[in-house]
Amino acid sequence: MSGAVDWGVAERVAVRASGREPFAQSYHFASLEPDFARLTARAEELVAEETGLRSLAGPARSRVTDRAGWIRANISSFQRLLAPLLERFEDRATTSRVAPFTTRIAGAELGLVLGWMSGRVLGQYDLLIVEEENPQDQDIVYYVGPNVLAIEKQNAFPPEQFRMWLALHEVTHRAQFTGVPWLREHFIGLVHQTIASVDPDPARLGDSFGKIAAAIRAGEKPLAAGGLVNLMAGPEQRAVLDQVSGMMSLLEGHGDVTMDRAGKGLVPSADRFGKVLRQRRESARGFAKLLQQLIGLEAKLNQYAQGEAFIAAVERAGGQTLLDRAWEEPFNLPSLVEIREPHRWIERMGATLPVAG
Repeated sequence: MSGAVDWGVAERVAVRASGREPFAQSYHFASLEPDFARLTARAEELVAEETGLRSLAGPARSRVTDRAGWIRANISSFQRLLAPLLERFEDRATTSRVAPFTTRIAGAELGLVLGWMSGRVLGQYDLLIVEEENPQDQDIVYYVGPNVLAIEKQNAFPPEQFRMWLALHEVTHRAQFTGVPWLREHFIGLVHQTIASVDPDPARLGDSFGKIAAAIRAGEKPLAAGGLVNLMAGPEQRAVLDQVSGMMSLLEGHGDVTMDRAGKGLVPSADRFGKVLRQRRESARGFAKLLQQLIGLEAKLNQYAQGEAFIAAVERAGGQTLLDRAWEEPFNLPSLVEIREPHRWIERMGATLPVAG
């Protein structure tokens, strides 16, 4: 146990909640590791040719895992990323008799979220934090094998195309974070800045749930802007979260645009893949729908569309040369307002808007 979360409970609950993985026993599973090793390497070259971003950390490494493996990797990431906040919670918890109880509850809640997500995720670039310990378990492109096989079978996807499509998206994110020298540290800095301003008071969580209930009764959508975290944030945190949201909208939109362009001719079924996955994301009902809202997943889905629209507007104004200015320095990253109103960023970069004709 560490700080505010019992990580052992989180892992046990997540693995139980992840559900059955029938395709983990499929004879097709063995094809995933060599396929993704080959396709990840190929995708890396295609992304570099399309974007000019080439990783400064060496060739990408792929790893095919099951849901339990994905859960453990993410718990490890959370432990490192949230360490400063957890230490502050631990200091507060030492004065509370109910601390052991609340840490187990927090672990169970996190476990439920990770367990649910483990059945949905197909690929993920991991990890954003690089440490000297266990380098073999860092900077990896993960693919959740049973989920990939399940969606291929359910939708009769051609495996070679679908796996290349997934690899292109995840490798683009790696190229962003390891090809732009300052981006990784800038992102980590924003996260730590957010964490540093968090009040480690469990009572605030209860207050936030009260605000959610009141807003829903009033016919509002209190979780649409970014889930529970955004709702709990104060003005200082929300300003940083807006920076993060602007940056992530750019990265997600850039990931989708690059995936389509780099895979042109290689992935004829790309439009169908995208349509099926969008429908899959939007089909959640009941508890799954609420969970998506609480963890900010619905807000994340908006980042794809907003990011793509931003890139389209920028390229109309100045092509890829103008878009590449976003990678020059942190100051050049678009804010959330600029993502939604691209002309503001274009003008800030000193470019001229195209004349409507």
